[in-house]
Amino acid sequence: MSHPEYNVLFLCTGNAARSLMAEVILNTGGRGWFHAFSAGSHPMEQAHPMAIELLDKLDLPTGGLRPKSWDEFAKPDAPKMDFVFTVCDAAAGETCPIWPGAPMSIHWGVPDPKIVEGTEAEKRLAFSEAYRMLNNRISLFLSLPIASLDEMTLRNQLQEIGETQ
Repeated sequence: MSHPEYNVLFLCTGNAARSLMAEVILNTGGRGWFHAFSAGSHPMEQAHPMAIELLDKLDLPTGGLRPKSWDEFAKPDAPKMDFVFTVCDAAAGETCPIWPGAPMSIHWGVPDPKIVEGTEAEKRLAFSEAYRMLNNRISLFLSLPIASLDEMTLRNQLQEIGETQ
């Protein structure tokens, strides 16, 4: 029996850490059910090295991972998204493009590990905490019976997940 495959876009201003980690987490955990993408309103030139290092350490795929402009996903020939999650407060406050497919948009704010100052260990801990928070939320998202929920219930569930620490 076939099932729907959902397209999900994770947004963050720079698309260098949190949104890239979320893309990898969902693509790994949701294989066959979800296809995740990530983008930013003002993408950085490269992924943050500590984000890539963490994903590599966890044995998660990082090949081809790169910051992208959200404009790539607003084009008429772009994949039609089912869900768009902003993972940083700055991106949530920006005026987003109109996404093909009119996806459900939800804010899942995660503290920015890139702005943490301190020792290397403190910085790595910030990336680990952002990863943990994203992984917990995405695990909850993967457990939802999406196809059997009405839109309002699904939106409420997704908003509750966004409050999960």
